[in-house]
Amino acid sequence: MSDLKGKTALVFGVASDTSIAWAIAQELAAQGAGIILAYQFRYHSRIKDLAPKLPNLKFFERCDVAKEDEMKAFFAKIDRPIDIVVHSIVFAPATTFEKPLTEVTPEDFATAVTVSSYSLAKIMQYAAPHMPKGGSVITLTYLGGQRVCANYKVMGVAKAALEAYVRELAFELGPKNIRVNAISAGPIKTLAAGGIKDFDYILDYHKSVAPLRDNITTADVAQAAAFLAGDGAKRITGQTIFVDAGYSIVGVPQLG
Repeated sequence: MSDLKGKTALVFGVASDTSIAWAIAQELAAQGAGIILAYQFRYHSRIKDLAPKLPNLKFFERCDVAKEDEMKAFFAKIDRPIDIVVHSIVFAPATTFEKPLTEVTPEDFATAVTVSSYSLAKIMQYAAPHMPKGGSVITLTYLGGQRVCANYKVMGVAKAALEAYVRELAFELGPKNIRVNAISAGPIKTLAAGGIKDFDYILDYHKSVAPLRDNITTADVAQAAAFLAGDGAKRITGQTIFVDAGYSIVGVPQLG
């Protein structure tokens, strides 16, 4: 187990108690890290009841990553060094999942990529000055960023951009001893996944094909995040780490 005592983790993306970001926040807190939560305004009613249950919570505050004024106001309240940044933000307008990729409007495409991908760079623009001793940045992606996954559509493009950001930011921030990695998790039934058609079928198929014959839990992802946050991963950066029971290595599954 990593020892994160004395470290501070900034977690973006908690939307409910089923969020991957919530599981990561709980795991980091359990390992001794102080937690700062940043959330989108539409989740305020959930977060105001959920956040106080978190051990080592320093504070929680709304922060819309698409609004410059909220970003500035949020980071102005941080009065301690940051050691860990968790980016678990994903969004695309519902209409983008209902139409062919060729019919997605420039406005909807811009929203999906700005919120789901560019936001990582934007957060680090503000967070890096708060990381004088370096640290670990962890974002969440999915196999759809590297391969075609049914019904993922424009989000696959957004995740591909996010993974490119991971590599570029790892190179750019490396001299500051800031590591940047992504966890590519298998399918998990979260609020965001609720917008993907036939998601229950995706879960069943994943379980039947993955070498370990199992689905992934938020706790599995949280444990991997805690490893990447700790000193045991101090020489790992720019990587996309798969936590998917081995599904991503399979080409043609067992037939018959």
